[in-house]
Amino acid sequence: MSTSRSTAKATTSTAAEPSSRWSPRWKNRWRPWTASSASTSSSPSEPPAGPSQRSTAEPFGLKEGGPMNTSTTRETSVRPALRLVTAAALLFFLAGALAAGPLVFEKPEYAGRRARLMDRIADGAAIILGAQPQAGYYPFVQSNDFLYLSGVEAPNAVLIIDGKRRESLLFLTLTERTARNDGIPLVLVSDPAGATGIERVLPAAEFTAALEKLAGQGYVLYTPFMPEELPRECSTEKWRALQTAMITNPWDGRLTREGQFRKLLGERFPKAEVLDCSSMIWEMRTIKSTAEADLLRKCARIGVNAYREVLKAVRPGMPEHELAALFEYHCKKAGAGDLAYYAIICSAENHPYLHYYKHDRILRDGDFVVMDCGPDLKGYDIDITVSFPVNGRFTPRQKEIYEACLAVHKANLGLYKPDLTADMVKAGVREILEKQGCNLDTDAFKQLSGGFGHYVGLAVHDVGRGPAVLRPGMVFANEPLAVFPAENLGVRVENTVLITADGCENLTDGIPREVRDIEEFMKKK
Repeated sequence: MSTSRSTAKATTSTAAEPSSRWSPRWKNRWRPWTASSASTSSSPSEPPAGPSQRSTAEPFGLKEGGPMNTSTTRETSVRPALRLVTAAALLFFLAGALAAGPLVFEKPEYAGRRARLMDRIADGAAIILGAQPQAGYYPFVQSNDFLYLSGVEAPNAVLIIDGKRRESLLFLTLTERTARNDGIPLVLVSDPAGATGIERVLPAAEFTAALEKLAGQGYVLYTPFMPEELPRECSTEKWRALQTAMITNPWDGRLTREGQFRKLLGERFPKAEVLDCSSMIWEMRTIKSTAEADLLRKCARIGVNAYREVLKAVRPGMPEHELAALFEYHCKKAGAGDLAYYAIICSAENHPYLHYYKHDRILRDGDFVVMDCGPDLKGYDIDITVSFPVNGRFTPRQKEIYEACLAVHKANLGLYKPDLTADMVKAGVREILEKQGCNLDTDAFKQLSGGFGHYVGLAVHDVGRGPAVLRPGMVFANEPLAVFPAENLGVRVENTVLITADGCENLTDGIPREVRDIEEFMKKK
């Protein structure tokens, strides 16, 4: 993003607010197809620093262990030929697993990210808390900022990125037993430094001593003030929810985990300066690397193909939950680990609820559906919305509204390129629509909103402010939409877009979008 990070230094007080301003979604701020050319409204204030139930400043109480001992199992008696086949198959499987390693990307990718953060914190060190295990029978998932900087998926980990010494320290609580129980690669126990590329890997019991050393040497201590972001979460949206439910609730009053950690840092190291590094990490996450873009392309293909299967299957009389199940089935069949978010399906009287997720209607002949779903592949998300008639035939009114939305969507795609501002895209969209002879005074155009929807990446509503200037590597949703509550009708056309060196790439191209193409495609049932 072109907007510069505020250099104002924060205090350690838990009442202090982060200095910059945040807005995870800015799609309703400008309407390029209306007559007004006023600039977009200012973004809401950044959520105040929010703070947690449990501190990880204390040692985790686990002693450092050497390389793990392999479990001893009694080999069962099998015929030699079968044993050879089984061994060969196992070696083939393990070779593939070892080639991939415990990281999504190659180690230099993560080292480069840490180095860029070091450039921003040359006067200190960043302390990044990893996620804690969830209660209940859920697989462990790492928080997005920690995953972005380390690639390490292990519970209760802590990462220190030292900007002065240009090195990183990883603190782990893993044992062979806990790794096996949680399905964590055992190499993170036997050779964590080699597996991660992080210079120093230490037991969590040494974390407090490391902090004391940094504070004693006059380091500025950087740490994220914003809540950790787990799958299907957005940090800024999570902050607003936690603020209402906990922080400002007179019958609760708990801090977020990050806020509690800040508080403890201030109490234990009163002379140390503690600053927020959320904005630094988020600015880095805004620009996707080549490796990230490649992974997003693969994720996009999964989502596009799943939608094509849904369009071929939909019919009057089908429950909405069957549509959701079909999409999820085809995504996971193709290799997605999960959905990026719970499937949104709006039809009939539920169109005014833009994120309706109950899947509780039976689709009827004549219904028009807005379906908003996307896959998650190795932690990266894709966002796609399709709008279609259940019976495969647009009514004149459905066609009018849909084609207005699609015209704006296509105009956006034709304009996105580096160095353009939102106002420049606005003006360009209006000019394109007028040249096409569109009547911008109709309600179909007047009700439309959208353009830049939100960033997409490790979170489907990825972190960062709306772009003042487009830059190569930005990935975001192009999602104009309109809702007509009195008519039980809504429409949204959404693709995930990557800004390239000379334009943009529609990552989710391949879904029928023109009215005639949708109708023709849906005949193939």
